[in-house]
Amino acid sequence: MKIEKRALTRLDRCYACNSIEVDGVTRILLASEGKNACLAWSAPDYAESRVVWDEPGGTMSMVPIPGTNGEFLAVQKFFRMYDWEEAKIVHVRPLANGGYEASDVLHLPYIHRFDLLGAGGRLYFIACTLATAKADKDDWSRPGKIWVGEYTGPGPLRIRVLREGLTQNHGYSRLARDGAARGLVTCREGAFEVTPPAAPDGDWQLRQFMDWPISDIAAIDIDGDGEFEFATIEPFHGQYFRIYKKIDGRFEKIFEHPEVSEFYHVVVGATLAGEPVFIGGCRRGRQQLFYVRARRKAPLELAAVLIEEGVGPSNACVVHEPRRDIIVAANREKAEAALYFVTPG
Repeated sequence: MKIEKRALTRLDRCYACNSIEVDGVTRILLASEGKNACLAWSAPDYAESRVVWDEPGGTMSMVPIPGTNGEFLAVQKFFRMYDWEEAKIVHVRPLANGGYEASDVLHLPYIHRFDLLGAGGRLYFIACTLATAKADKDDWSRPGKIWVGEYTGPGPLRIRVLREGLTQNHGYSRLARDGAARGLVTCREGAFEVTPPAAPDGDWQLRQFMDWPISDIAAIDIDGDGEFEFATIEPFHGQYFRIYKKIDGRFEKIFEHPEVSEFYHVVVGATLAGEPVFIGGCRRGRQQLFYVRARRKAPLELAAVLIEEGVGPSNACVVHEPRRDIIVAANREKAEAALYFVTPG
């Protein structure tokens, strides 16, 4: 495949990324984890940006709201150290004049990742708090939690604790299995699959499927055998990027990225030019953005392909268009918002 880069702008501590659809047109979002802006670029050329907000920043995650015209939820005020106590969720609505309106819907200290999962015709909110309280950066004595609730609109959110005691509760990704949306949550205790209720009076389901320290996780069927493979970053903000396959009922490590360096931070399962891959990235060492593909499927052989070095990505996502795919990258260590256009070749 062929990959061409476009650097959009300089954005200090560029951290979070996603995309929304407004009047049928894609808008790509990139936001800072510092006291800085969130910006949006519109298809088809993504040439000019509009300010979503100038401040307060502190954005860890942004999630589109299904069934709306470009509305989304976002984390704000997740800053360093004690400032995490001020973290909150805001509801953001695009306006007809091209601007955006943000309103508070939930104050939840240490909220890092969250999502909206559809089930049984309803929409459910799942949130992961990195910790419950911290005296300083290295204090992990009060673990984080998984919070859940039904999402019914832009007003205040009502949530409850589904699971507590999750140390360094950092990772989250969405998984579709058997036609149902599920969340994958990772922490020092391992990896958990969370499923929202299938009926209004049903219960949330939580299943632990890995039991070693994991910072982040993603899943995709990379070899086409009908079963998911899982890519992980280990341990918290860890030095290993690994891929596992379930063989004879046990997870076996089938790939490890050749660079051992602290602060791997990107792991995404996606298709690029129709090929299933894992996208990875590291904020230290060579600060690479790369993808892992199946060079051979039987027997399975995986290979890493470098996209760019010296960028230090914090997060990435993929936007699919009719004739190309776009890797949206928050290249934090380079203070750069960037797009990588992927075409067959």
